[in-house]
Amino acid sequence: MPQVSRVMHIKTDEEIAKMREGGKILSDILRRVVKMARPGITTEDLDRFAESRILGAGGLPAFKGYTTRYASQPFPSTLCTSLNAEVVHAPAVPKRALKDGDLLSIDIGMRYPAVGGLYTDMATTVAIGKVSKEALRLMEVTHEALKIGIRAVRAGASIARIGRTVQDYVEREGFSVVRDLVGHGVGHAVHEDPYVPNYYDARLEEVIIPECLPLAIEPMVAAGGPAVRTADDGWTVVTADGRLSAHFEATIVLGKKGVEILTPIVLL
Repeated sequence: MPQVSRVMHIKTDEEIAKMREGGKILSDILRRVVKMARPGITTEDLDRFAESRILGAGGLPAFKGYTTRYASQPFPSTLCTSLNAEVVHAPAVPKRALKDGDLLSIDIGMRYPAVGGLYTDMATTVAIGKVSKEALRLMEVTHEALKIGIRAVRAGASIARIGRTVQDYVEREGFSVVRDLVGHGVGHAVHEDPYVPNYYDARLEEVIIPECLPLAIEPMVAAGGPAVRTADDGWTVVTADGRLSAHFEATIVLGKKGVEILTPIVLL
């Protein structure tokens, strides 16, 4: 379980405006990627398109070249393209062809503008061709979990409230919340404090969500149990039981008038 951090990376109004602009661009790029995703298209096709659009808009991919102490190589692609039992962080290269019946989760982040910019982060899960009833329901529940998590953000609410509402809903629907991966703050870096779990952590009752703190809320939901493992590539996280997984994510911020979704595609 991560250590609780009370570090808050509050943003100025000007910084939020830049994130709003970048989020709008990123949402449009992801919307176009989703339209491309169909049987026969490869993950590399999607990745090349997304990268060219990000660079063309004056941004930089957030994930490509990203390093951690757990992976031996930097992340090799602009997109994370996770298929079926893959929860998150599956590289788009080497390429894989999408097949009818696949469930594809697409995670994308961008720094905008490229020099001195701020980050936004988002994800969605799409059906490739005709998928199973279980896959469709898993997508619907995970999407709804994101909306429920966003609605939990309000003046005076704690980070713990987000996780509790998401977990209660997902488990009531018969699915599991992945525990080893969480949402996070975002802005000056693609991952900032505080962490935002999709399960209840009582320690976070004391961490109250302030205004102008951008958060990436991202339910990761499994059709089976919550346990996961990391594949041999050092990046791809998969369900331990091989069951399906879905992932939705939005960058949001609490303002004086309520919650603003800076990456709105996920609610379409």
